[in-house]
Amino acid sequence: MANTHVYRTILGSRIRSQLAYRTSFWLNVVTSVAVGVVEFIELYAILANVPVFGGLNLPQAALVFALAGMGFALAEVVFGQLDTMPTYLRLGRLEVMLVRPMPLMLQLITSDFQLRRLGRVAINVLIIFIVLPTLQLDYTPGRIYLLVMTPFVGAAIYAAFFATAGGLQFFLINGAEFTAAFVYGGAYAGQLPGSVLITPVRVLFTFVFPATVTAYLPALLIMGLEGPKFLPAWLGWFAPLFAVWAWLLAWLAWRAGMRRFTGAGG
Repeated sequence: MANTHVYRTILGSRIRSQLAYRTSFWLNVVTSVAVGVVEFIELYAILANVPVFGGLNLPQAALVFALAGMGFALAEVVFGQLDTMPTYLRLGRLEVMLVRPMPLMLQLITSDFQLRRLGRVAINVLIIFIVLPTLQLDYTPGRIYLLVMTPFVGAAIYAAFFATAGGLQFFLINGAEFTAAFVYGGAYAGQLPGSVLITPVRVLFTFVFPATVTAYLPALLIMGLEGPKFLPAWLGWFAPLFAVWAWLLAWLAWRAGMRRFTGAGG
């Protein structure tokens, strides 16, 4: 309970400090939105020249893109600060956090909370509202459940990616590139139709690091489509279990890293 109060206090101070400079804040939000637009333009450019991409047309692929993008953006708002772990380790700042009476993870996720990242959430919500009418879906309770829950389950999986990468930093030397490749590469894989991935990569990003479960498989269920080989659509119903698996990996990586840590001085 005390940790919750501290978290709210720190979070509130971060938000107030960002809103104090309104022009800078809105410019950052616009930049965040622009990043999401540029990423979507890449998908649009592909489907403008190829009518079907991984078995999906533009509205269908856009739904996968937006569900995955929304999940990743939500995870980045809370856990995006973990990609600064190499800096904290190199400069010895982690030792200061370890002596404070707060969980280390809680301190890290509040260390540089960026409200501007919600801009990417907004652009993906807009894409979802634009493409859904074009799909002409019958909104059954199952479809509504998937539409509501998929971004949050996806956020949990991507958050586990951030935590896993953060834990592995204890074993790497200046591993910022690894964080970018693992976390943002996983996010990119999640935005694509899983059928375009070669079979080994498809299996890797489903059963080990479940990026395809963040959007592609639930989207297939929403649209009433079957999945490709080694990626049946019904797996989308088990997305929460995949999120639990992703967090188990994150916990193991974080626990092993903390046990290995001896301080910046070695």
